[in-house]
Amino acid sequence: MVDNASNPPGEDVEDLKAADAQDLHKAVREEGEEELDRPVSSLFFSGLAAGMAIASSLIAEGALHHALPDTPWRTIIVSLGYPIGFLVVILGRMQLFTESTITAMLPLVTKPSGWALRRTLRLWSVVLGANLIGTALAGGMIAAGLLGGSELRTAMIEVSMAITELSPGATFVNAIPAGFMIAILAWSLPNAREQSFLVIVAITYVVAIAAFSHSIVGSVEAWLLLFSGKVGVAQALGGLMIPAILGNLLGGAGLFALLAHAQVRGEMDGQGEN
Repeated sequence: MVDNASNPPGEDVEDLKAADAQDLHKAVREEGEEELDRPVSSLFFSGLAAGMAIASSLIAEGALHHALPDTPWRTIIVSLGYPIGFLVVILGRMQLFTESTITAMLPLVTKPSGWALRRTLRLWSVVLGANLIGTALAGGMIAAGLLGGSELRTAMIEVSMAITELSPGATFVNAIPAGFMIAILAWSLPNAREQSFLVIVAITYVVAIAAFSHSIVGSVEAWLLLFSGKVGVAQALGGLMIPAILGNLLGGAGLFALLAHAQVRGEMDGQGEN
């Protein structure tokens, strides 16, 4: 038998309780404050690693696409490869732009200041730039045949062509729910505990099967199409990447982060916390 005599009354019950909205707000906000304080070099190399690692989503999707017959249900199975990159990046504690839209935003909306705004913009610009450099390197290596054989490369190009079906405006609108859902993921992880793996897979799989536009995964695809000669520079940047980045930012920082803060703001004010 386990001796619980040394545990304070109610401790076991408290351990079983899920964190409430205030606890989640505090956990995510404190994580954001730590990120805002990180040196630029740390943010850059973490973001660079994340940009390269997120390409494993496209690699996994390409492998599944190549292995499966051309049937109506193939996309549903191919989408199972999409969460792979997020698992690597998030569990590896790498810096991903779409996650930082909420973690960096909560400190800013909780205690607005010029310093917090400058730090938030610094975080977003460094991480986004590093992510895009990382995805460009990965896309270039795939296009050059350095990651996988020619059949896998062809399959990844076929998977990537799906993002060209939307206009820039449609890509922007399509990226808003992706930003919102990835913000939900960042918000949920402190409460997920041992279920983090399943939470990451579930949320990112929904993003995949709904074909929402994720700026960083989509940038791997856009770079690959650019380096393979399937699209031009103007379309890759102005038609595919920038609209997805802006849509993700609106969905994550503009919608979910503000809603997440609004639901606890009254309680925080009542306890004297700004």
